[in-house]
Amino acid sequence: MTMQTLKQNILLRPHRGAFSHRAQSARRGLAVLLAFTAAGALHAQADKVADGLLMQKARAETMGDRARQVYYSKQWDLSGLPAYTPKQKVAGLIRLWGSNYVVDGFLGEYWEEGFRRFHPGAKFEYRMKTTIAAVPSLVYSMGDVGMGRKITFAELLMFQRYKDYDPIEIVIATGAYDVPGWSPGYGIVVHKDNPITGLTMQQLDGIFGSERLGGWEGTSWHPEYARGPEQNIRKWGQLGLTGEWTDKRITPYGLNLRYHQAAVLSDRLLKASDKWAPRLRIYANFVGADGKLGRTLNDDLLKDRSGIAYIAAPTKGLPPGLKILPIAAKAGDPYVGYTLETVRNRTYPLYDELYAYADQAPGQPLDSKVKEYLRYIVSREGQTEVMRDGKYLPLTADVAREQLKKLE
Repeated sequence: MTMQTLKQNILLRPHRGAFSHRAQSARRGLAVLLAFTAAGALHAQADKVADGLLMQKARAETMGDRARQVYYSKQWDLSGLPAYTPKQKVAGLIRLWGSNYVVDGFLGEYWEEGFRRFHPGAKFEYRMKTTIAAVPSLVYSMGDVGMGRKITFAELLMFQRYKDYDPIEIVIATGAYDVPGWSPGYGIVVHKDNPITGLTMQQLDGIFGSERLGGWEGTSWHPEYARGPEQNIRKWGQLGLTGEWTDKRITPYGLNLRYHQAAVLSDRLLKASDKWAPRLRIYANFVGADGKLGRTLNDDLLKDRSGIAYIAAPTKGLPPGLKILPIAAKAGDPYVGYTLETVRNRTYPLYDELYAYADQAPGQPLDSKVKEYLRYIVSREGQTEVMRDGKYLPLTADVAREQLKKLE
């Protein structure tokens, strides 16, 4: 409702019966009050929009500074990955939608140049601004490949509701080690004074999660993923710490639950239930007075000896007063530290991934251009370009073969 309509509804509505002068004055007073309230709300909304746009600008500047850098010089032996051999020659336009991170750096360009060496007739059109656009581009046949983070519950549901089947999901790279934005792995961070030396994934569920009635796989609810409150971990003594730490309450820290990083951790730790611990402190990025992105999670955690946080790209700017814990996939497994090598070979459990999505109706062949392009990306040649770009990490041979099987 506009401000003018609001005024008209109050002042110009036909009267039923006679009103006193006092009543009419009261109506006019209320109209003025509501008009000022509406104006204030519109102004506040405009401020919020402006703040959001400032955030977008600051984010673009920050990511732009990182995009052209090479963050590691390690050269892994990729000879175990299948070499790319075209199954057929293809030509024509391939439309790519999704994450800007693929094209802000050199990776998208490297993949295009490499693919065109085998298929010189191939052409590319990029609409790479945000992963949010990946699924809608497939639903409405505006794109051929959607790239970026793992699609969300709502995005998958949208595709299923319109298409009555699932999109093809291909893992095309392992997330970065220490590059924010490029799907980095997650570190579990505590104060340096905390004597804890490692945690299991189940213990992290107990710390960050709560009792639940089930969990999700895709858009399917699984009651067998239920767990009770007896598995909650709320004090450090429950993890074997003694002395002054026995009765210290655990304060979990994380990112705003609207951020996709929170969804990733929910999927990995909480069976996608979104049942977080009630004392979870959540943080979000904001634009500081200097016009740059800010977030106070590390600063607050540094003051909290009982705190524990999950942090993406945890090595980036980590204060000396905090430490990253080794993680075990399950009880009895070795604890694995967060390193470039363990994230790349996926022995560290909380790595992340880069995905590509495509539309293939059941019983129908995948578009030959798309199929060959995705086969190239996950091949030895395509993953060599990932390593050359120096932000995402190349797939292991086993993961690459799994993706090729999906395409067959």
